[in-house]
Amino acid sequence: MTDQDEIPPFLYVVVCAAGIAADVGRLITAAQEREWQVGVIATPTAMNGFFDAAAVEAATGHPIRSAWRRPGDPRPFPDPDAVVVAPATFNTINKWAAGIADTLALGTLCEVAGRGIPIGVLPCVSDDLASHPAYQDSLIRLRGMGVRFGHPHQGTGGEVFGWERALDLVEPGRRRSAKS
Repeated sequence: MTDQDEIPPFLYVVVCAAGIAADVGRLITAAQEREWQVGVIATPTAMNGFFDAAAVEAATGHPIRSAWRRPGDPRPFPDPDAVVVAPATFNTINKWAAGIADTLALGTLCEVAGRGIPIGVLPCVSDDLASHPAYQDSLIRLRGMGVRFGHPHQGTGGEVFGWERALDLVEPGRRRSAKS
């Protein structure tokens, strides 16, 4: 196989509605620097002004997905080689663990969890919500499914959200052959 036969791995970035989502471009840039192609799937609420959608689309070269495609519509992204959920909210983590697929983002997470695709999650959950028993149960269930979690970000005390940590959870990325 030559370098021309290799396609860079494709990373799905699932973005939830948390204030830190405004900086998701940092994750996209870091992924591209590590030779990932990136496609963004956002929760419907995240699409409501939590990040600059036009800038994300320009950076990735792909439309942001937040709604189901209609039958017969082409698939805008290839299958993922890895998935990162950042920032991951209390709501998304709990619904995902329960198998609720009422949005494209959650449906995608439920589907890929059973494929053995590396999934990395950077939670953005307050201390109060993180102590909720349902959240703790969700973390146990998702970890049992092979989901890898980075240190939670509570958004207090001027912490920096370590976007690159999400990539460390899913690498090394698998290269796909153009022939496969």
